[in-house]
Amino acid sequence: MKKAALIFVLLCYGLLVAAQVRNNPEPEKPLTRILIIFDSSTSMMERWEGNVKFNRAKELLFELLDSLETIQQEQNLEIALRVYGHQSPTPPPDCMDSKLEVSFGANTIGMIREKMNSITPKGVTPIAYSLGKSEGDFPTCDECRNIIILITDGLEMCEGDPCEVSLALQKKGVVLKPYIIGVDIDISLVDMLECMGNYFNAADTKQFRQAINTIVGQVTNLTSVQVNLLDTDGKPIETNAVMSFHDNLSGDIRYTYMHTMNSAGNPDTIYLDVLSVYDLKVHTIPPMYKDSIVLKEGVHNIINVPAPQGVLFVNIAGDTAANAAIKCIVRNTGIPQTLYILDADKKQKLITGLYDLEILTMPRIYVDAVKISQSKTTTIDIPEPGNVILNFRNPSYGTLLEEHGDVLTNLFDFTPDQTHYKFRLQPGYYRVVFREKQKQKSGNTGEFKFRVKSGDFIIENL
Repeated sequence: MKKAALIFVLLCYGLLVAAQVRNNPEPEKPLTRILIIFDSSTSMMERWEGNVKFNRAKELLFELLDSLETIQQEQNLEIALRVYGHQSPTPPPDCMDSKLEVSFGANTIGMIREKMNSITPKGVTPIAYSLGKSEGDFPTCDECRNIIILITDGLEMCEGDPCEVSLALQKKGVVLKPYIIGVDIDISLVDMLECMGNYFNAADTKQFRQAINTIVGQVTNLTSVQVNLLDTDGKPIETNAVMSFHDNLSGDIRYTYMHTMNSAGNPDTIYLDVLSVYDLKVHTIPPMYKDSIVLKEGVHNIINVPAPQGVLFVNIAGDTAANAAIKCIVRNTGIPQTLYILDADKKQKLITGLYDLEILTMPRIYVDAVKISQSKTTTIDIPEPGNVILNFRNPSYGTLLEEHGDVLTNLFDFTPDQTHYKFRLQPGYYRVVFREKQKQKSGNTGEFKFRVKSGDFIIENL
């Protein structure tokens, strides 16, 4: 009986896990292209770990290739090889001794092994030049993840700054932050390599293998992320907003998601590449930002973004279909720039705060310092307009004006090209001042005064 109960519990758990996987599947993996840049300068002929440094590093590179080969199809990987310091003996130094030996393509790992077995170190260390040339090693691809793994035992020996070149490649969106494995590097020189990217100090083969394992894990795995959109009390209850994740250096959009709550009422899990540092934009109104997000591999990353929201509803009484065409300009209080343009008679979420509204009725209505509060709907009631039809007997020049005591405000200019006009006017006092086109004297001016009430229907022949 106990065994049957245990089987039942395990079966239920398995179904639950399967449902969670279906609800939170990892996105399709993009093509990942790994360019290995290998140091074959003369210093790689020195002894290390009981063997020639080049031979030992090559063996460890083959271990890396073995790891990648087992997952190549599943992970959608392509691998290429660039080598420097292997063509021109020194002296004299050849600072352009760098060559793409194996281009990107399917099933290149065997070709890389074969090429590495035919190479003998003999030249200098043109790291900056090799990084610069690597830009052309990656064929154009908008959706690819481009990664460099540099394996070296020394510092730049030619002109150029490897750190500046690496940063430029990242800012241009050519590559993600490179990996550098420093083979038996003097600890005092580490800072000169760390600035290029993710640096691993391989003082021995154990540390080299640890670097390989870390790199393979980061290159091939996405990490889970939960974005909490917080209300004014710090609770993650806000949702249904677009989120865009941008690479911090290049500004390129890496991911876009619609924020969602899962069946348990918690922010849904998404999956992101751990290789980028991200700037997050939550497309609320106004947008909310969180910059320089560094994700951790192997843990569930939680990102908290304050995004407290309420609802604005500009409610115009009367004909709903006609009112839907009326726009409302939204501005942050005291700031003249337009923040958003919404349709009247539509409920719109806004970040909590104060807003100035310009409602494009006729005449326009201005409402200042409208307060939007957490999870509440703020309604601005606008009276129903009246419909006014004006027919000129003859083509005329003229102007429709709103009247406030002795203040007249222009609303619309008439031209002789048209004699029939229809307006939806807010309740108030108006006048039309006009002159027929064929009459050339100001004394021929005509004037019509009228009042509009909510729901009126006025037809006037002038």
